[in-house]
Order: sequence, then structure tokens, then C-alpha cells
Amino acid sequence: MDEAHAVCIAPDVTAVEVRSPNGPLQIRRIADPEHRLPMAWSRTSRPAPPAVLQPLVPVPGVVPLGELELIKALQSEDIVVADGRKPEQYAKYTIPGAINLPFTETDVALEALGCRRLGNGWDCSTVRTVAMFCNGVWCGQSPTAIHKITAAGFPAERILYYRNGIQGWLLQGLSVWTPGEARCFYL
Repeated sequence: MDEAHAVCIAPDVTAVEVRSPNGPLQIRRIADPEHRLPMAWSRTSRPAPPAVLQPLVPVPGVVPLGELELIKALQSEDIVVADGRKPEQYAKYTIPGAINLPFTETDVALEALGCRRLGNGWDCSTVRTVAMFCNGVWCGQSPTAIHKITAAGFPAERILYYRNGIQGWLLQGLSVWTPGEARCFYL
């Protein structure tokens, strides 16, 4: 496909480079007009609980993101992009450059984001900003993590939330990667 007919991320942007523990990765959109979501990601309904629609802002002060804002966050040295899903889900594939901060590991997340344990509490006065996501608008994993870390003292205004999650990412035809490998691909 020539550049004039490329599928773009934004006007005049066909690819974006982001960092990962394995070095730089590229995010692109699928150029195949016949491409469809894999069956598991095309499901619109899941039993509840726990799969119920999540609010756009899970905790007051949290900033919601779309895909373009998440891509900018991935390019920022000052923002940690975190996949809040279970480690086995993250290991299969995730958004390029995301680290895994599972919703079940609150202490690990707080430490990774720069909080310091003080007795029975946490000092989160010098934390990094985090952009969190999970499976999609019906997934409660990253909202659960957001509730847990803010309850421990993490400032809500330092949290960005990509509610669309992996399902929304795939719906836009954006590439994913397998952690531990410098390999981006499409589902």
C-alpha cells in the first residue's frame, strides 16, 4: 500500500514509535479493509458480575483518555502506561510499551509508581503519572486497581484511564505486542 492510501493513526501519522523494556516498538493500524476482530473480542455481552459497564471516570479526579491521548502517553517519559489485567492476560498480548500492574497487586503498583511505605500507610507525594487500562468498557480490573490505589493515598489527578481497553484498541486496528519479545502484531 502506498503512503497516499495508508491507514493512518492521525492525519499524516501512519506509525508511532514507543519504548518498551525490549527497546523501541511501532504502533500501526491494520491496513487490510477486510480485517475483522477475533471472535472473543467481538462479543458485546458478558455475564455480570463482574462484567458490567464501567464509568468513564471511576474515581473523581481521574482523567479519561482516548486512543490518541494514550499513544501520546506511551511516548512520554513522564507517564507509566499500565495494563491492569491479570499477568496471564498481559503475557499473551498488550498495548505496545505497557507494563503489567495487576489489579490484584496494590502494593506492587504503589511501589512501581513511586509511593513509599510509611508504617501502615503510603506516602504518594512524589509519584509518576499512570495511564491504566484493562479489557474494555465492561472490564472492572483497572477500575478496581484505581479504587485500591487511590484509597491507599495515590492522587487521583495523577491517574489517566483508557476505558476502551484492549477491546477498543483492537477495534481501531492498532497493533499489540507480546511482552518479553520485541514483536508487534495484529490479532
